[in-house]
Amino acid sequence: MSKPLQQRVEHILDTVPGEKLDVIVQMEADRAITARLARAAGRAVRHRRLALTPRDLLPQPYGKPAVKPRKMEETASDRARLDQARAATFALKRIQESGWHSTDALMNNPMVQGALDRMLTPTRKSSLPKGEGPNRFWTSRAMPLRLTRWELARLPDKVAGIEDIHLNRRLSVPALLQTRRPEVEEKEVFHSTWGLERCNALAAWGLFGNRGRGVTIGLLDTGVDAEHPDLKGKIAHWAEFDYAGNQADKSQPHDSHTHGTHCAGTLVGGDGSGRCIGLAPEAKIAAALVLNGEQGGTDAQVLAGIDWAVDQGVDVISLSLGGLMMDPETPSTYTQAILSCVEAGIPVVVAIGNEGEQTTGSPGNDLFALSVGATDPQDRVAAFSGGRTQIIYESDYIDPADLPLIYSKPELTAPGVAVYSSVPGGSYQSFSGTSMATPHVAAAIALLLSTTSIRDKKAGLERVSTIQDLIIGSVTDLGESGPDHRYGFGRLDVLRAIGFAKKLGY
Repeated sequence: MSKPLQQRVEHILDTVPGEKLDVIVQMEADRAITARLARAAGRAVRHRRLALTPRDLLPQPYGKPAVKPRKMEETASDRARLDQARAATFALKRIQESGWHSTDALMNNPMVQGALDRMLTPTRKSSLPKGEGPNRFWTSRAMPLRLTRWELARLPDKVAGIEDIHLNRRLSVPALLQTRRPEVEEKEVFHSTWGLERCNALAAWGLFGNRGRGVTIGLLDTGVDAEHPDLKGKIAHWAEFDYAGNQADKSQPHDSHTHGTHCAGTLVGGDGSGRCIGLAPEAKIAAALVLNGEQGGTDAQVLAGIDWAVDQGVDVISLSLGGLMMDPETPSTYTQAILSCVEAGIPVVVAIGNEGEQTTGSPGNDLFALSVGATDPQDRVAAFSGGRTQIIYESDYIDPADLPLIYSKPELTAPGVAVYSSVPGGSYQSFSGTSMATPHVAAAIALLLSTTSIRDKKAGLERVSTIQDLIIGSVTDLGESGPDHRYGFGRLDVLRAIGFAKKLGY
């Protein structure tokens, strides 16, 4: 057992009471792939940290050679782009297969098999298709286990290839801060929400004639009311997961709370209330219930939802959830899963959290997540919006020469105060939170993809980097020069993002 792994196991045993502990055991991943992605991300982080304005982050024009020219970019032919997309698809399949195989050592261990038998109730066992075993997460190379303290202490010595062991944390549904409609919507903005107006979504619709058509957004939340007038016909895929990440059989779309339907409205809602509420009303949603009402959810549920969303072929994932972190050191629970999404060309947009300055939420504080804070109608950052400097001291993904790696969160902000959107039962309410800001950014990415040719011209890491550089590089710069803990680089502007993309050849 490595010393860092031993220390993490001892920390869990010392700080968590109870005889049986719910953990997530993560296995080693393909070093070559993760190292390549991490190096690229590390370069991006250093570039962002030294940037004085958002415009410094904009990508190179399409077809212009980078510092190290690639043959694929030099030809810039349709055949070359198709070959690149095929290569990315094959690479993703290899990652998926590797993710499944990496947990075989766990599955074959007698001690683990005993723990799995305890987790699989007779009902669950009988519902498993022939040949299917307990749940495993391919994007994160991980498996949830309920172990005795004795088993946890000995597991790393019994099973080769364990990368890390995390608590399967309990995640609460983010608090919905109900507020009255802002004055600007009573006196100036009559036919949309102030958030759509402030992000220039309406102007983008009119100028480019597209509202998200052909894009699927993965929404991992409390579920969704698929019969809401603003959402009806827009839920393309549905799934529900339990605390261990097992998918529920015969589940039908529903919202176990209010949170998910409100976020869905900001993503793809229509104008049933007399106001347009969604930035990308022609996009579709792949909705996964990973937070079960007032009970909340677990990391395992979210990791299972990420697997499922990637399998559905989503173009972007929206996560208005997370667990509070007071420490600047970032947990790696979600790092591998988000890296797998990056390899698939899928940006992961995450709320930074609602506990105020010098706090963040996980996975919003992960190096590879695109994290979002909240602003009000006066472009002031909300007092509850999180943000801080994060640090990675040791990592299996980052080059040791780059450690410790210091970076700032969030990357940007979006409207998150008094956001008017759909709630279950065909109604509408105004809520505040970074949860409300996050779908503005995810939907802006949907608009960007539906209005440009980024998906045809870029794949995998290059696609995600291009999307993030355009979204961050086009913001309205607020706060300090360059990135800061309150605004990130600034407030979202989707019209400007699409404009820059068009100008740069996308």
